[in-house]
Amino acid sequence: MSRTVIVGDIHGCYDELVALLELISLQADDQVIAVGDLIVKGNNNKEVLDLFRTDSRFTSVLGNHDLALLRYWRGETSSLKNSQAKAVAELKSKATVYCEYLESLPLLIELDDHVIVHAGLRPGIPLEKQSIDDLTELRTLGDDRTSRKGVPWYELYDSRKVVLFGHWPAAEPTRASRAIGLDTGCVYGNRLSAYLTDTKQIVSVPALRAYDDPKEKLAVAGSNSTAG
Repeated sequence: MSRTVIVGDIHGCYDELVALLELISLQADDQVIAVGDLIVKGNNNKEVLDLFRTDSRFTSVLGNHDLALLRYWRGETSSLKNSQAKAVAELKSKATVYCEYLESLPLLIELDDHVIVHAGLRPGIPLEKQSIDDLTELRTLGDDRTSRKGVPWYELYDSRKVVLFGHWPAAEPTRASRAIGLDTGCVYGNRLSAYLTDTKQIVSVPALRAYDDPKEKLAVAGSNSTAG
């Protein structure tokens, strides 16, 4: 029986991704969906992108870092964070190929019982009217969607389908009544996690090392934490 596996923020942590797929014994008819931020901050961005773009079992929604590189390659912006500029340099030889791949990715994916997004969904707004900024950057419901202070969107979000998201790393998966956060800070030296939709099980593997420093200490699940 085929399975659908939702993977938290990878951030170029290819070796940990391989270890996670080995842990779950990924099968030929399984589907892997990432919550975005496939790249940036880790050391193996090329390997992650090549796996996702060449293996039909793999897809992802766009994360804020993926989108930043896409906009740079399109010539829409010349501004990059240091970690993003480093990823651009790593991917330079096949930038056109990677740009085309990122352009093909959706901002959200709907399954029968789940919705996959990178950052979040604003309560009370239909899926088709959610903004790109919210889908890729939303944390809290105050004036500044990117703020780590305030009411997290998932505390007020209510829908039949459970939202699976990333972007906001915590030491353990974040659980709310209708949302599960899967970013457990692999790139910061913690763990890479995945959710199996058929069994509702979360599995994870430890990071081999810290590839980047978080802006704040990773918080316990359910509380405000560093954003990706």
